Amino acid sequence: MFLGAILLLTAIQPGHAATSGPGGSAEGTFVAEIMLLLVVGRGLGEVLERFGQPAVVGQLIGGILLGPSFFGWLWPSAQHFIFSTEPTQKAMIDAVSQLGVLMLLLLTGMETDLRLVRRVSTACFSISASGVIIPFACGFALAFILPASLLPESSQAIVAGLFLGTALSISSVKIVAMIIREMNFMRRDLGQVIVSSAIIEDTIGWLIIAITFGIATHGKVELWSLFTTIASVAIFMGLSFTVGRRIVFTAIRWTNDVSRSEYAVITVILVIMGVMALITNLIGVHTVLGAFVAGILIGESPILTEHIEGQLRGLITALFMPVFFGTAGLSADLTVLADPTIALFTAGLVAIASVGKFSGAFVGGKLAGMSWNQAVAVGSAMNARGSTEVIVASIGLSMGILTHTLFTMIVTMAILTTLAMPPMLRWALSRLPMTPDEKERVDRETLDERGFIAKLERLLLAADDSALGRFTAYLAGLVGGGSGMPTTLIRFGAGHAAEPEEDAAPAPHPAEIKRGAEASASAVRRNEDMPVDKVHLTMRLSDGSGKVLANESGKGYDMLMVGLARSRSAKEGFSARLNMIAKTFAGPLCLVLKGTGSTIPTLDETAKILVPVNGTQVSRRAAEFALAIARPHHVRVEILYVSRDAKRGNGLASLSHRNEEAVLKDFADLATRYGVPVHTAIRKRGAPADAIIREAAKGAAMVVMGVTQRAGDKLFFGNTADAVLARFKGPIVLLASERIGVQAPEPGAAPREAGNGEA
Repeated sequence: MFLGAILLLTAIQPGHAATSGPGGSAEGTFVAEIMLLLVVGRGLGEVLERFGQPAVVGQLIGGILLGPSFFGWLWPSAQHFIFSTEPTQKAMIDAVSQLGVLMLLLLTGMETDLRLVRRVSTACFSISASGVIIPFACGFALAFILPASLLPESSQAIVAGLFLGTALSISSVKIVAMIIREMNFMRRDLGQVIVSSAIIEDTIGWLIIAITFGIATHGKVELWSLFTTIASVAIFMGLSFTVGRRIVFTAIRWTNDVSRSEYAVITVILVIMGVMALITNLIGVHTVLGAFVAGILIGESPILTEHIEGQLRGLITALFMPVFFGTAGLSADLTVLADPTIALFTAGLVAIASVGKFSGAFVGGKLAGMSWNQAVAVGSAMNARGSTEVIVASIGLSMGILTHTLFTMIVTMAILTTLAMPPMLRWALSRLPMTPDEKERVDRETLDERGFIAKLERLLLAADDSALGRFTAYLAGLVGGGSGMPTTLIRFGAGHAAEPEEDAAPAPHPAEIKRGAEASASAVRRNEDMPVDKVHLTMRLSDGSGKVLANESGKGYDMLMVGLARSRSAKEGFSARLNMIAKTFAGPLCLVLKGTGSTIPTLDETAKILVPVNGTQVSRRAAEFALAIARPHHVRVEILYVSRDAKRGNGLASLSHRNEEAVLKDFADLATRYGVPVHTAIRKRGAPADAIIREAAKGAAMVVMGVTQRAGDKLFFGNTADAVLARFKGPIVLLASERIGVQAPEPGAAPREAGNGEA
C-alpha cells in the first residue's frame, strides 16, 4: 500500500511547490489524496476483516498512518506535499469528507429498523436509558476535570462536556449489528434487543448533537435559545414522521414509476437527504440530524427495493466511507501520546468510557429482567463506538469545541473500544443457549429466507370487473397485506372483459384489496405480534390496448397477478389478451383462472385449498402462495405429492419414498410457520392430472399449482395443467415462477400483439 505511494511521491515531488500537486495542479493533489485514502483504507480494512474486526477501523487506522503519526514522522516533506494544509487545497478534501458525513448518516438511518425497535421495546428502552445516562454523566463530568490546555476555551467546558458525554454514551449500530449477524444472533431475542438498543442510543445521540450544536452557535447556554432549539428539533421530528414520511414515499414512488433515466431514484434520495439537512441547518441544528432522519424515512419507503438500496450502499461504502474515516485519521496525531500526561489522560478516557458504557448497559439489562450472562453480553456489545464516535468527534473538531489533542484522544478511545468489543461479545454470546421459543421463531424466519412470498417487495395486479377479477384483487390483498406490500392495480373495464351477466359496482377492486390486506395484516399481528402498515395502493385504468400494462411492467414489480373472466376457452386455449399480458411482463406470473363451474368460493375455516406438488422449487412456491392466502381465515390446505415412481425397484422406491417424506416435511414446516392447518398425502398411481382431479373432487374450493411456462408464441404450462383446467370446477391458480425458452422483453418495452379480439 505504501510502496505505491512512495513511488508516486518520488516521481512527482521534485521541482514542485508545496501548494501544487502532481502535474503542478491542485486538482492533481486532490486526486492523489483520494487515491491514497481509498487504497490504504480499503486495504487495511480488508486485512482487519480477515481477523474478525470491522473494516471501518482499518480505514481509520489508514488515515492515521497517512497523517502526522506515521507518514508525517517518516517522511515529513512528502506527507505535507500530498496532504497540504494550504486552505484551498485542504478545502477540497474537507468538502468530500463533509459530504461523506451526510452520506454515512443517510446510510445509518436507512439501516435503522424501527419495526425491530417496536417489537422488543420493553427491554431495549431500559437498556438505552441507563446506557446513555450513566456514560453521559461520566463524560460531562470529565470535561470539568480535564486540563484547560485540552479545551479551546475554558468557557466552553459545558459544550465540551455535552460532546464528551455524547461520545461516551453512543454506540455504533453498524459494528454491533455486524458481530450479532456473524454470531447468528440477529434473529435471537437478545440479538434484537442489543441492536434495537444501539439504534435508540444512536438516535438519542444525534438529537443531543443537534441540540449541542444549537448551544455552541450561541457560545453559551441560554435558556431561551435552549428551549427554541429543543422545540425546533421536536417540531422537525414530528413533521418528518407524519407529513414528511408521505412526501418521501410519494417522491420515491413517482420517480421510480415515471423517470426513464438511469439511477433517477438515487438522485431523488440524495436530494431528499440534502433538503432535510438544509432544514435542520436553517433551524440552527447540525445537518447530520436531517441526513439521519432522511435515511430512516427512505429506509421505510415501501418502494425502496434491495437493488436500489444496494446501489446507494455501494457508492457510500466504496468512496465516502474510506475518504471520511481516512480524513478523520489524518486529523489525529498520535505523537501527542508521547507526552506522559496526555497518555495518562487518554488511558483514563478509555477506562471511563469502557466502564461507564458497560455499567450503564449492564444495569439496564438487569432492570429489564435479564440474567447475569445476558446483561454481560449487552454491556459488551454496547461498548463499541466505531464510526459513530468518529463522526461525533469530527463534528466537535470542525465546530472548534474540541482541540486536536482531545480529538486524538477520542479517536484513540474509539479504536481501542471497537477492537476490544468483537472478541468480548463473541465470548459473551457463546455462553447463551437458545430457548425453545427462540428456536421456533428462528426456524420460522429461516424458512422465510428460502421463501418466495416473503421476498416479494412490489405487486402488480391486472383484473377486470368480473367476480373472478374481484376475487383476484382479494387474493392480492391477502398476499400483500402481511408485509404492507405496495400494489398497483391495472383495472380492465367492463367493456373489455367482464361477463355480461355481472353488474359490477364502480371500481370494486380497491375495497377488495384492502379487505384482503386487513385480514392478512391482522393474521400477522396475531401470529407474530408484529404491526403491519397498510397496503400502498395505486390504480390505473386500462384502455385494453396493453400500453398501460407495458408502461408499468418495467417499474420493478416482483410478480404479476391476473384475473380476467374470459381468459381461456376449451377450444382455443388462453385468450389473446392473456397471451399479450404474459409477453409484456418478464417476471413471475400468477394467473387466477375460472374452472368449468361459475362459483367463486368463500375462503373460511370450512374451505380447502389443494396444492399438487412434485418436490420442485416451482411447486414449493405454489404451496407458499396457498399458505399465504389461507393464513388469515385458517383455510385448510392439502399438499398432494404426485409421484410417478410406483414401478421402480425396491432400492430406488425406498430412496424415492424418503425423498417424498422429506419434501412433505418441508411443506409441513412451512405450514407451521404460517400457522395454517395442513394435510399431506402421496399419490403414486395413474396420471398426475387424474390424481389431482380425484383429490379435488373431495371438496377442494380451489387448486393452486406451480407451473413452468413453456417456449412458444402462446401460453402453455404443460398437459397436466391443461387437464386440470379442463376438468376442475372451481378457480385454479397457476403460479408460473420460471420459464423455459421464453425471451424476456426489455423493461418498459411495448408488448407484441397476440391477436385481435378475445378467445
